[in-house]
Amino acid sequence: MKRQLSYFILVYFLVFLSPGCTVVKTLIPRQGQTEPVAKIEDISIPVVKGNILVRVYTPQGNGPFPILVYIHGGGWIGGSIKSQDRICRYLSNKVACLVVSVKYRLAPIHKFPIPLEDCYAAATWVFKNAQSINGDPARIAIGGPSAGGNLSAAVCLMAKDRGGPPIIFQLLVIPSTNLSSLDTESYRLYATGHELTKKDVEKCRALYLRNIDDRYNPYASPLLAKDHRNLPPALVITGEYDVARDDGESYAECLKQAGVSARFYRFKGMGHFGPYWGAASEKVQAALDEAVSALREAFAEKR
Repeated sequence: MKRQLSYFILVYFLVFLSPGCTVVKTLIPRQGQTEPVAKIEDISIPVVKGNILVRVYTPQGNGPFPILVYIHGGGWIGGSIKSQDRICRYLSNKVACLVVSVKYRLAPIHKFPIPLEDCYAAATWVFKNAQSINGDPARIAIGGPSAGGNLSAAVCLMAKDRGGPPIIFQLLVIPSTNLSSLDTESYRLYATGHELTKKDVEKCRALYLRNIDDRYNPYASPLLAKDHRNLPPALVITGEYDVARDDGESYAECLKQAGVSARFYRFKGMGHFGPYWGAASEKVQAALDEAVSALREAFAEKR
């Protein structure tokens, strides 16, 4: 207990109270009125050395429904299924799918690869238990914003390497895909003044990864994977003024070069818009529409 408290104090001082820090704004979405869904259920699932919670959102209808495994953002050190409640309700209703929101364990107490292994375990659990939650195991997508986009891309790589679970689509929203270098044009141009700063990313990266070598692990930096063939089709949504913009767009191009159906949608006039995404705000309606359309199309193709 004392060790956990010490870690939380470390995170608080190093990240949240540092001068000019914008991570707080990125982790905490603006609250708003939530949409009703037919059912919400919290389920404890097994992971390595413990259990984690998943929250299952069920829309109106009979099912079996397609499934979106939703991975929240927060720099691998924050965020929660509670903070993403509004977007999960929104996607469940608009796409007519189950949304399974994953409460993975957070750094720095649980450093890489533990948060990622939790997300992979959740995707595997969803596949094996789809019928018990009125879901279709042949129509599973994964996605999330920011760190959730990074983790979603990495889960797809792991699923390919480990022979499953089958994932038919990945929705990567403002993702970081290369933690080995923060020296892209977007990092240089928008290091400050646009929600998430370069220093914020450096701090979160240091708290998430165990050492410098981890930066080059493709499960931490999916862009560095040697082989991107046979990965699920992808929509990558980026912000025009986001430090991670080039990470996301480079990943979409890398997937295309590997023969994967992938595209990116650059949201004009926006930085790292995680708070607006989490709250399903009207400010990001165009990006939400892109996501809903892409998910509907992906699920319809596998019907």
